[in-house]
Amino acid sequence: MNSTPESTGSISADTGGDVAAVQRLAAGYQRLTEQLGKVIVGQRDVIEELLIAMLAGGHALLVGVPGLAKTLMVRTVAETLDLSFNRIQFTPDLMPADITGTEVIQEDKITGARTFRFLQGPVFANVVLADEINRTPPKTQAALLEAMQERQVTIGGERHALPDPFFVLATQNPIEQEGTYPLPEAQLDRFMFEIRVEYPTEEEEFQIVRQTTLGEVPRVEKVLTRSDWAELQSVVRRVPVADQVVRYALQLARLTRRPESANDRNAPEFMQKYVTWGAGPRASQYLVLGAKARALLHGRAFVNADDIRAVAAPVLRHRLVLNFNAEADGITSDGLIRRLIEAVPEHAAPHPLLPKVFSGS
Repeated sequence: MNSTPESTGSISADTGGDVAAVQRLAAGYQRLTEQLGKVIVGQRDVIEELLIAMLAGGHALLVGVPGLAKTLMVRTVAETLDLSFNRIQFTPDLMPADITGTEVIQEDKITGARTFRFLQGPVFANVVLADEINRTPPKTQAALLEAMQERQVTIGGERHALPDPFFVLATQNPIEQEGTYPLPEAQLDRFMFEIRVEYPTEEEEFQIVRQTTLGEVPRVEKVLTRSDWAELQSVVRRVPVADQVVRYALQLARLTRRPESANDRNAPEFMQKYVTWGAGPRASQYLVLGAKARALLHGRAFVNADDIRAVAAPVLRHRLVLNFNAEADGITSDGLIRRLIEAVPEHAAPHPLLPKVFSGS
C-alpha cells in the first residue's frame, strides 16, 4: 500500500473488520441524522457533538435556555440507538437514594425471614438525562459523580454495576442562577463535552412551529443496536493518530495554563491575562478521543488536525476558569479558544499507513 489515507480519501480493505465497522458507522450516522431530522429541526452541530461524546464513551453537559428540545433530542438519540433511557428532574430536595436506588426489607411470607432487597434507581439506564443538574445539592451531585466515573453505585457497602454502555447527559440553564448549586470545577471536569445549544434560525423556528402544531407525532426507527454501539466504541480506541497530531492537541491544552517550569512554553499573553486556571490533562485525552470519534463519524480511519480543532471548544470551554479581567472586558471562553487555535501553528505531518496499525496487529 503506497498511498496515505489523505491521498486516497477512503479506507483500505486491507484493514479488515475494523474498516467494515467504520463504514457501517459512517452509513449509520447518515441514517441517524435522517431519523433525528424527523423530530429535531436543525441543531446538526449539537447532534454531532453529542454523538461524538457518546461514541468516545464520555458524558456531556448541554447548556441552553429552556424550550430548545434538549430533552427530546437526548430521548430520540437513545431511541434510535436502541438504548434504555431515564430522565431525572433535579430539584433542591432530591436525595442521593432518589437517583441511585435504595435497599428495602423484604419478608418471606412462608418462612418469615427478612432480607434486604436492592431497588434500582433511575440511574440504571444506558442513557440518563440529568435535567437541570445544578438545581440539586452537592451531596446528590456527588452521588451522580461516582456513577459517571466508576460506572457503579455503592449502596450499603455493596457495589452495583451500571448498564453498559452508560452515558450521563446533563442539562443546565445558563440564565437562571437563583436557587442553584453550581457544579465545582472537579465535577465539571468529568464531563467530556460542554455542548452549547443555541436558538434556532428564523427558518428553523418556522419549521419547528409548523411541525409541532400538527396532530401527528413522527416516529423514528432504530438505526444501530446496543451491541453495534458497544463494538463501535471499542473501534474508537484503535484509530491511529500521528504523533504530530497528538502534540498539536497537547499544545492546545497546555497553552491554556500558566507555565509550571522553565522548560514549558509560556501561554499566549491573552491567556495569561484572562485565565486563572487552565485545562488539565483530561482535556488532552478528550481532545484526542473526541477527534478519533469525529473521524469515524465522517468515515475516516485516521485523525487530522481539523478533527482536533472541531472538538476543541466543547472540550475546553468548561475547563477554563476566567478571571475578573475577562468579565470586565466581555471575554468568553469560546472567544479565547478561537484565538488560541489561531495562535498555535499546525505542523503538517504525513498520516500513518493504515494496515497493521489500525487493525491492532
